[in-house]
Amino acid sequence: MRRRLINSTLAVVLVVIAVFGVSLVLVETRTIEESARESVDSDAVRLVSIVDSRLVGGEGLSQRALREQIESGRYARIEIPGRKPIEVGERPSGSVIRASRIGAQRERVTVEASRSTVSKEVGRTLLIILSVALLAVLAAVFLAIRQARRLSAPLTDLAETAERLGSGDPRPRHRRYGVPELDRVADVLDSSAERIARMLTAERRLAADASHQLRTPLTALSMRLEEITLTDDLDTVKEEAMIALAQVERLTDVVQRLLTNSRDPRTGSAIAFDLDEIVKQQIEEWRPASRSEGRAIVRSGKQGLRAVGTPGAVAQVLATLIENSLMHGDGTVALRTRVAGNQAVVEVSDEGPGVPPDLGSRVFERAVSGRNSTGLGLAVARDLAEADGGRLELLQPHPPVFALFLSREMTEEAAD
Repeated sequence: MRRRLINSTLAVVLVVIAVFGVSLVLVETRTIEESARESVDSDAVRLVSIVDSRLVGGEGLSQRALREQIESGRYARIEIPGRKPIEVGERPSGSVIRASRIGAQRERVTVEASRSTVSKEVGRTLLIILSVALLAVLAAVFLAIRQARRLSAPLTDLAETAERLGSGDPRPRHRRYGVPELDRVADVLDSSAERIARMLTAERRLAADASHQLRTPLTALSMRLEEITLTDDLDTVKEEAMIALAQVERLTDVVQRLLTNSRDPRTGSAIAFDLDEIVKQQIEEWRPASRSEGRAIVRSGKQGLRAVGTPGAVAQVLATLIENSLMHGDGTVALRTRVAGNQAVVEVSDEGPGVPPDLGSRVFERAVSGRNSTGLGLAVARDLAEADGGRLELLQPHPPVFALFLSREMTEEAAD
């Protein structure tokens, strides 16, 4: 492409120089010849006038006086009837430019000039034109190379950007080149890179969230399945199987919620549900784990609350809070339900050291942890709560108190 741009530019410049250069040479040659003829004719007219005036006044005609009236290097011949011709200067050889005039006294004045002077003037003019043409060609080559680089370098850069996108590097470059068409292509590539980056980030986030949220429930589910394989009591098997099926349904709901949030966090499927059932369910599921560590899970507060949200997502948020209390806290894990305005609140606390002062509100940020964990649990729990129109907050760092706020279904008794 660069070579084509240079060749096309040079071709245009050479055509322009050829057309205008030849025309200029022809015009200048004719102008120089006409100027030389007019100059010789002017000398002849002036010389006739002087000869007439001297003949009328009876003055003599000297070669010295006549030579001063014509330009240097020219030849003049004055022919007066009845007298010997007077010659001034050296007669040129070869081709000449001649002008003749006849005066009032019947004298003839002839002035000649060599054409070599005209040829020299034409040669000098031609040399100047050729020099200007050469400078124009050099300038055209320089500008063509510069323009070719200006156009080809952005195209090469854009090709490298497209190749980077194809190889999985979605970082936008934000480079602009001052050419509207190329800048438009760069805008499109940067927009595509940003979209690809968002998609990759969403996929990686979904994978991290799903692996974190499913790790503990799957472990508990596998333990229940192991208990089923070790017992011969049909009633125990049916009971454990029913619990396992309920856990699978909640896990399916959590995975669906994570997928929905990764596509559009504003999309929700909230319904009215019995908050007591979710709290009771989580206490029963986590009681074996708490007993194995010599700790207890208790519940207090207002009962009979109905909240608006996704039951599976709410259960997963409470499971995350209870798991954090068992893993990082100490003493009794307490769940307390209460009412705050038109919201139902579930508080989860323990008797441990709580959230370190250097974390504070950053405890809900991703990859932020004070106990060498992944730092994803609370972040994912907050996203699940916000997807249902609720919120998850740290009410008190020491001892730690986390609160899940959900919209409350207003019954007729509550309204009264």
